[in-house]
Amino acid sequence: MNIGDSPLLTDLYQLNMMQAYLANGMTGTASFELFVRRLPPGRSFLMTAGLEQAVDWLAGFRFSADELTYLEQSGRFDAAMLDYLATLRFAGDIDAMPEGTVFFPHEPILRVTAPLPLAQLLESRLINLIQMQSLVATKAARVMLAAPGKTLVDFGFRRAHGAEAGLMAARASYVAGFAGTATVLAEMLWGIPIYGTMAHSYVQAHEDESVAFESFARARPDNLTLLIDTYDPEAAARKVVALAPKLAREGIVIRSVRIDSGDLVGLSRRVRAILDAGGCPDIKIFVSGGLEEGQIAAIVESGAPIDGYGVGTALTTSQDQPVLDIVYKLQEYKGVARRKRSAAKQTFPGRKQVWRTHAADGTIAGDVISLDGETLPGETLLAPVMRAGERVRRDPTLAEIRARAAAELAALPKALRDPLHPGPYRVEIGTALHDLTEAVDRRIAAHG
Repeated sequence: MNIGDSPLLTDLYQLNMMQAYLANGMTGTASFELFVRRLPPGRSFLMTAGLEQAVDWLAGFRFSADELTYLEQSGRFDAAMLDYLATLRFAGDIDAMPEGTVFFPHEPILRVTAPLPLAQLLESRLINLIQMQSLVATKAARVMLAAPGKTLVDFGFRRAHGAEAGLMAARASYVAGFAGTATVLAEMLWGIPIYGTMAHSYVQAHEDESVAFESFARARPDNLTLLIDTYDPEAAARKVVALAPKLAREGIVIRSVRIDSGDLVGLSRRVRAILDAGGCPDIKIFVSGGLEEGQIAAIVESGAPIDGYGVGTALTTSQDQPVLDIVYKLQEYKGVARRKRSAAKQTFPGRKQVWRTHAADGTIAGDVISLDGETLPGETLLAPVMRAGERVRRDPTLAEIRARAAAELAALPKALRDPLHPGPYRVEIGTALHDLTEAVDRRIAAHG
């Protein structure tokens, strides 16, 4: 059993509501939209990711015989509910923003239109799939903005919150523009470039650091990077300089050295000087060790001669802001707009679309959220993905998704580009949506 495919990867209240809907004959068409209520502190934008995994899950949605047996034996659900689940497939519609799209609060990034019991059941796993990747893609995008032109690599699998989280973080960071990941399975599944050097234990297992470097180089000569901060980074850099011509005569090229601790700015400058003076100007310097975008931005601003960064825990856990306030709310049932009005959690009713306009220089200038089907200026962001349970388009390649994300980051105005000092962005509510909201409120008030 692939646990991630199971429709039981949900909350009990979803199944409770399903049975209540079925018992009351409430099987009409419903539309739910997935959106973020507010930006996390310190963020000026978000980036979508995870749509491919969501669509794959929906395409294979079904209850297995073992799952149905479990539900029957639990005694919680009646025969009508079990019969409904036995033949249940996703035969609804999906509209969504493409992966790699920059988005803002209250903008629907995915809409599900399906029979109410089914649409309700999808909530927990859809949030789970899209929230995590969007969170990491946003974090990775911020690192990209902090270190333009640098090689950035995901090093965070070991501290991710579980296997799926670590693997999806590798994908999400690659979507946002990272050069690759240390997670090997990501290459097998998606062709994401993988990077790997050595650990301090390899050096420690040898009595002599130079011998460790040379033995590793002979065993793993391709894309060779040597870790030089096990003992004394400057002394190790001199050993690299001494070893480089010997290896070069055998066709082995030292591509880079890695520093994983200490004063990265000062050490990188001193190591760079040692390498250059020793005739090794082409050996690059790669650093890692608990880095996040604020530190990286400061290092880049200092002018330190660092060519690339490995980003681990801070990336895969989005350590400073580890969750998005992402929700999935009913917007329409049986053709009637619905709206939640509770304090601080109000929603806008109806099926919606987002229109985005651009300034003359190509940067994004503002968004309008209004009712789907309107004609407003700008580019519409939600597009059909599935109809009646079938894909209606060719799934974009990961390279195409990356290209979109790169274009989105390039189109950010100056106010949104500084990861440490986020600025505002204009998102307006369209006239028709405003009018519908007032009409729904009057209807709710009339019914007490």
